[in-house]
Amino acid sequence: MDCRVVVEAAVPVYDVETPDEAVRIAISKTGEMLNPDLNYVEIDMAERACPHCGEGLDSAFIAADESLVALELEMTVFNVERDEHAARIARKEIGQRLENIPLEVLEIEELDADGEPIDSEDASEVGDASEADDEDLTAERDDAPASAENAASDDGESDDVLPEFEELIED
Repeated sequence: MDCRVVVEAAVPVYDVETPDEAVRIAISKTGEMLNPDLNYVEIDMAERACPHCGEGLDSAFIAADESLVALELEMTVFNVERDEHAARIARKEIGQRLENIPLEVLEIEELDADGEPIDSEDASEVGDASEADDEDLTAERDDAPASAENAASDDGESDDVLPEFEELIED
């Protein structure tokens, strides 16, 4: 199955005076980081809304001539097993090129053979599922070192020595 994945990126921009200037520079900066490897990723400014009143906000926040710009990056991922798989691939591919820029999956749409979105009432649930899946992966990663430390302490070895260096210390 093929999916279209939309990821939100928070891009910092320096020495700007207006929100429009910040958005233009952020799009240009992001395009430079993604090209030529990911020239198929579409870049657009994100639509932001106040969480309390729902009023529309600028996609750029400016303070002291510095700005944080919300951009939407859209890419199509081919031959994936499920929606969460598509989200992981998109985050990995985009995240490798946008160093130190936080990313969040906003939307995942399953595509038909013609590349058109398949109508699904579960579209909002998919985003929630990918976020829950990301939290599960983080929890698994956090648990892994703890279990490795427990295994080392069960063997009678010290906790402050890394397993791959034990052989060097013994030699």
